[in-house]
Amino acid sequence: MFNLYNFWSLFLLFLSLCFFLLGFNYLYYDYCLLIDWEILNFNSCEVVMTFLFDWMSSFFVAGVLMISSMVILYSKSYMSLDINSNRFLLIVLFFIFSMIMMVLSPNLISILLGWDGLGLVSYCLVIYYGNYKSFNAGMLTIMVNRVGDVAILLSIAILLNEGSWYFIYYNYVSFELGNIVLLLIILSSFTKSAQVPFSSWLPAAMAAPTPVSSLVHSSTLVTAGVYLMIRFNDYLMGYNITFFLFLSVMTMFISGLFANFEYDIKKVIALSTLSQLGLMMSICFIGYPVVSFFHLLIHAFFKALLFLCAGLIIHCLNDCQDIRYMGGMSGMLPYTSSCFSIANLSLCGLPFMSGFYSKDLIVEFMSLSMFNGVIYLLFFISLGLTASYSLRLLYYVMFGYINLFSFNSFNEDMSMMSSMIILSFMGVMSGSIFIWLIFPYPVLVFIPLFMKLLPLIFVLLGGILGYEVSLFAYNNYMQDNILFYFCGSMWFMPFINTFSLSFIGLSSSLYYLKMMEVSWGESIISFLFPSYLVYLSSIFINYQFNNLSIIFCIFLLISLMIIFI
Repeated sequence: MFNLYNFWSLFLLFLSLCFFLLGFNYLYYDYCLLIDWEILNFNSCEVVMTFLFDWMSSFFVAGVLMISSMVILYSKSYMSLDINSNRFLLIVLFFIFSMIMMVLSPNLISILLGWDGLGLVSYCLVIYYGNYKSFNAGMLTIMVNRVGDVAILLSIAILLNEGSWYFIYYNYVSFELGNIVLLLIILSSFTKSAQVPFSSWLPAAMAAPTPVSSLVHSSTLVTAGVYLMIRFNDYLMGYNITFFLFLSVMTMFISGLFANFEYDIKKVIALSTLSQLGLMMSICFIGYPVVSFFHLLIHAFFKALLFLCAGLIIHCLNDCQDIRYMGGMSGMLPYTSSCFSIANLSLCGLPFMSGFYSKDLIVEFMSLSMFNGVIYLLFFISLGLTASYSLRLLYYVMFGYINLFSFNSFNEDMSMMSSMIILSFMGVMSGSIFIWLIFPYPVLVFIPLFMKLLPLIFVLLGGILGYEVSLFAYNNYMQDNILFYFCGSMWFMPFINTFSLSFIGLSSSLYYLKMMEVSWGESIISFLFPSYLVYLSSIFINYQFNNLSIIFCIFLLISLMIIFI
């Protein structure tokens, strides 16, 4: 079992380095390779598998493979006591293969293979522990993702009129049904990347094992929608997409607000992922796809590191995920605490960490763009909220009061610690490395001094707010307060996406089952005589049980009639 984990970890790391070198080569020569593999040709019909190799797809695949290799090495220890650890490894490898298939495809048919594979395998991973909570979370995850799968199927059907599914070659502005195709593609990317109003499945997917959460929420499942929008960005600019930009900015704001009210360490990190996905989507809709990809690539490394550190803390605290039971981890798990702090500060955008290079660039481009004050203000408030929940998490877990579970913590594990080394290096250095590679010439952005200092001011204010929020006592007043509940439940989105829809859907499906599948003839003719007999028998049973009282009532009635007559 351990040999399998070691083998696949080293193999994926080797593949990752190969794809990095390939990406350097394509970037240096500005080169793009399109491979058409004709699988089957029958008369005029052909089945073709297509692969697109350019610097963007190569770097993304390299990042996915590097994170996957570290996660598999981490899982060697994390899943060592699980009796189905080989099956877990196989499912994770299927997951990685589906993501690579989706990234390398410029063809909607082959994209659907990877896209659907991501949805189905993620369902298997979310329900891996097999308890009631996992089954509910898995059902919510796959049902929301199926909406995106249906949207891609419909766009495939529309593109059938054009004779090919190579979405890169079409100008959808002149294409008659191009606006419908783009709406369907945006819908599918919104469901996969959990934008508003499809955000409720992403915190629920935390029911999966922590290594899977690290893989899913850094570089694979949730980033697939953002990557699709980056590929389709040339055609997005032909339309007015301000509404979708507003939804992305609202995703940033809602998830940042919700993370400040959450006490589950994995859900806080998942909501930070949701906030960063909103950031990537919004800058993509503004019209800077390369900057969005740059942040996507960098975010994958420090978010994977953040999840791995959280998983080790949970593992050491005997599977406790509530941050109110933690505290003082910096003295008990020093190496993990260092990596956790690196990832958290990079997430905040601390100067000269990797997250700073992409987030500062995004904010400057946002300041240059001609958008209204509401979106601009929400953007900066979301940046402040990012620093707020990061500092709150650091205070609860690393510093603060030493609580109950910190005293029975176990030792750090060598396999888990070794998997964090490369990710820690990339969490510090990847920003400067990729900004030199992707933007070889300096990007000159001329904005006023107060606009330049505004991100730093909001990050400092958010940090102060996070420290103050961490000092609040979780008393009954806050627990029963409707505003606290409203902010803490992501504006009631999980209830809207589950109970309301399922109630209407289940009742209507039962009605249509009776009307359509059982059929009119069977309902009226076959059930009529038995139902009449059941009705008669109920009357007779009622009479037999109550015959004395019925006779007595009749006697009283007749007596009254005789008296009155």
